[in-house]
Amino acid sequence: MAGFDKRVSSYEEAMEGLESGMTVIAGGFGLCGIPENLIAEIKRRAVNDLTVVSNNCGVDGFGLGILLEDRQISKIIASYVGENALFEQQMLNNEIEVVLTPQGTLAEKMRAGGAGIPAFFTATGYGTPIGEGKEVREFDGRHYILEEAIKGDFAIVKGWKADCYGNVMYRHTAQNFNPMAATAGKITVVEVEEIVEPGELEPSQIHTPGIYVDRIIQGTFEKRIEQRTVRS
Repeated sequence: MAGFDKRVSSYEEAMEGLESGMTVIAGGFGLCGIPENLIAEIKRRAVNDLTVVSNNCGVDGFGLGILLEDRQISKIIASYVGENALFEQQMLNNEIEVVLTPQGTLAEKMRAGGAGIPAFFTATGYGTPIGEGKEVREFDGRHYILEEAIKGDFAIVKGWKADCYGNVMYRHTAQNFNPMAATAGKITVVEVEEIVEPGELEPSQIHTPGIYVDRIIQGTFEKRIEQRTVRS
């Protein structure tokens, strides 16, 4: 990795500097658009006491779910438990701290963190357990609660195409939380299916500008389907 060229040649190099106790923001929704190989590298490193910020925590045996197997996650900020039985078990047994956050609020927390906005007011969650203990303001006759932005030590992101300068495109619904997550890490690592030369990507089609990206790596992906329904 030299100058503007943000390519790295190994996943070990991609996640260099990750330590126990850090906060990791992960893109993806369910199993769609998850940085599966970067997650696997976190497991290989055997770091623990991680705070993970993600829409959910993968499934049993895949995605972020593999980090639950060795108790590498101590706290997760997510929108739902999803299809992960181990996540549910650890939450009910108080083995992991879970901060359930509405999806839109979670996305805005990431976006605000990347934009340098420390906090914002939202009506979502007012009058529910989500709003307990949070500052309340009234605007135009409606009550809003104050939500703080989120920033991570690392952000791990899955893209479709990128150039070596780190400009990233996402494909269809795999865009989901990835663009917001990419802005909110002190170190942002993106894995993509294809890396092209500068100028090959149409500027109007770039979703994450390279200014947000620190490291980029090309990988291969399983792209597992979370729930497959077929005719009998």
